Amino acid sequence: MIDTTLEPNPAATEPDPARGQDPTKAPGWVQKTRSKFAAPDATIAAADADPNEWLPWISRGSLLRKSDSKAAKGFYAPALPGSPTSTKQAEILNTTLIAAPTGASGVSQGRDVMSRTGVNSDPITGYNSTPKIVTSTGVIVLGDVGSAKSSLVKCNYVIRPLILKDRRAVIFDKKDQAGEGEYSELCRHYGHDPLRFTMDESSTRWNLVDPGLSSRNDDGGDNHLELLYTIPSLVRSGVIADEWERKTIRLAYRSLLKAFEGGRKPTLDDFVRRLGFIDVHEPSLVGMSGAAVERLHQAGLSIRWVFDDLLDSYGTVFDGETSKEVKLDGKITSFDISQLPDAGPCIPTVMGVANLWLLATARRERGWKTNVITEEAWYIMGTELAKQARSNQKLARGLGFSNIFVMHKGSDVPVGSPGMAVIQEAHTIHVYRQNRPEEAKWCQETFGFQRETAPIIENLDNGHHIFKVGAGNPETEVQHIRSEWEKKMTDTDTALSTEEGAR
Repeated sequence: MIDTTLEPNPAATEPDPARGQDPTKAPGWVQKTRSKFAAPDATIAAADADPNEWLPWISRGSLLRKSDSKAAKGFYAPALPGSPTSTKQAEILNTTLIAAPTGASGVSQGRDVMSRTGVNSDPITGYNSTPKIVTSTGVIVLGDVGSAKSSLVKCNYVIRPLILKDRRAVIFDKKDQAGEGEYSELCRHYGHDPLRFTMDESSTRWNLVDPGLSSRNDDGGDNHLELLYTIPSLVRSGVIADEWERKTIRLAYRSLLKAFEGGRKPTLDDFVRRLGFIDVHEPSLVGMSGAAVERLHQAGLSIRWVFDDLLDSYGTVFDGETSKEVKLDGKITSFDISQLPDAGPCIPTVMGVANLWLLATARRERGWKTNVITEEAWYIMGTELAKQARSNQKLARGLGFSNIFVMHKGSDVPVGSPGMAVIQEAHTIHVYRQNRPEEAKWCQETFGFQRETAPIIENLDNGHHIFKVGAGNPETEVQHIRSEWEKKMTDTDTALSTEEGAR
């Protein structure tokens, strides 16, 4: 109990050696002046005093300057700055630590929970800044089901960037909502129908050997051939094509392009018919033994059965020429893959073909900046397509692409795999709630968060996430803020509004 009956401290004007004052000298005017304004000493009732209690009003402050002449000239700062506390939680007392975590460029990402200031970021804007805020335009969004990560992606990477000049969005829409993808109504709001892939004859079609898919990756290889090499692993549950099978694919591919040069576009069926056919006069086969030619023939037949299986099971998607409605002519394009089976090679194959088409189209139509959103990105990160994704990252930056990969968790991606490399190379990170401690720890370790951030990730409220942008920058907790119209347009559980007044 504190005795509120205070008496002036008669010793207040006495020299204090602990404060650098010489007791042999008369007190200077600084000491005299200070004594007039010093607070009286508080006394503790002896019966209630606790010898182990820390009393802040009796603690010494910073060491003051002892030179009256310097003090007279305006040097009133302490000789040495004191440390308010060594407790980690007291960092909030330092206002520089709770300043706005980002600048004003880009689009609004939400509100910093600590400083209550706006958080702004945009990968493409950051990449084109001087100096660069990010050197990679890749974005990773992780979070449990129902944590509101889809609302952030729709709002911050589709709706808000579309108001910027020469910006567009392309979405791989996997989540089923009332028989179609969750972005479908948003796509129609901007005047475009989604490209729907289904298991019936109404499906949009992709021609896997469309010459328009041919482009070069950052290693100088043909992206189209790389996709054809990858498809066998998707059909055969991870069994990749060996060197003999890859050779038969190259032979069939070159033969196909030569046969249809100047004519109609070849289809997948035309390609399949050439697999296993070995022309012994082919320059690259000169000098091969009969046994080697037979082995090449057998490898070609093995790959033929793979593509036959793809046509038999998913002919509505891959049999025939590419649908005429497949074009990149608007502000928003949605590949609705919500009605395709979760298991099997169909979804990752559609994603792989679409990515090649996007790269080839961007080469012909320069000037646009494109956000490419991949919902359920596991179909890429967990398969051989991750090699293609990583190889094309440099091309994507040069062509103005920002790849936004949305996943529930990242621990399923094998350590050291191309998919993990894509995740680690991303410079914009959004981590929503991860209920399982091992998933929260995975995020903390993978993205270089502070150790104390892991338990925070486990307990994040809906609409809150840990945000980090750029290499070496600290993370911050951000609350996603939306307008009432944005809430309607990004709600994944109710019908969307498309009234004219909201445009």
